[in-house]
Amino acid sequence: MWIQSKCGIRIEEFTYFDFSKDYIIKSVDGILQRLKIDHLDSLLLHRPDALMESDQVAEAFDLLYKQGKVRDFGVSNQNPMMMELLKKDVKQPLAVNQLQLSAAFTPGFESGFHVNMEDNQAAMRDGSIFEYCKLHDVVIQAWSVLQFGYFKGNFVGNEKFQALNQVLDRLAIKYGVTSSTIAISWILRYPAKMQAVVGTTNPKHLREVSQAASFSLTRKEWYEIYLAAGNNLP
Repeated sequence: MWIQSKCGIRIEEFTYFDFSKDYIIKSVDGILQRLKIDHLDSLLLHRPDALMESDQVAEAFDLLYKQGKVRDFGVSNQNPMMMELLKKDVKQPLAVNQLQLSAAFTPGFESGFHVNMEDNQAAMRDGSIFEYCKLHDVVIQAWSVLQFGYFKGNFVGNEKFQALNQVLDRLAIKYGVTSSTIAISWILRYPAKMQAVVGTTNPKHLREVSQAASFSLTRKEWYEIYLAAGNNLP
């Protein structure tokens, strides 16, 4: 079992971000106490803190690592420059970045396909973070893998995505799995160190979607799903 947690988001009178040394250490101690464990396999800094001082983060990481409380470190929803800023002082590798990705949420891919064009899809919103992670062997943990938009709902079986579901259903029959499994397989087909955060505590659903790791979609099938979700290629 691999135990991972995150810190950095504070919810008090309002929500804000805190990557200070004291808060990172306090957060980890609280996590370990609540889970009744002595260490985390992985700790992620959740979203960016504009007031971050990378030397403070480095001190926190060094202490947690030396104490054996955290073995691996990473980030969540950060772009390449944010990661580079952290790496200025942090000695440990940033092994993970959690990024939103699904067949119905693909802005990171759209800007690549439409590079050097004048349409809306050409807008670079994430600094080529998928390519950056691939270049530096950073594990991409995709979240909201069955969602469209920002927590707008599940696209599998959703009448708003009829064309997409027709393709998912047909491929599900071909591979002998569920349509949700095909949607997860689409995530894993991207040639990087991919993991899917499926967000479920249902054992049956976990068994179903875990089958996505047992086969690989063809290149043509991957693009068919991408286009069926309403995307276009130049």
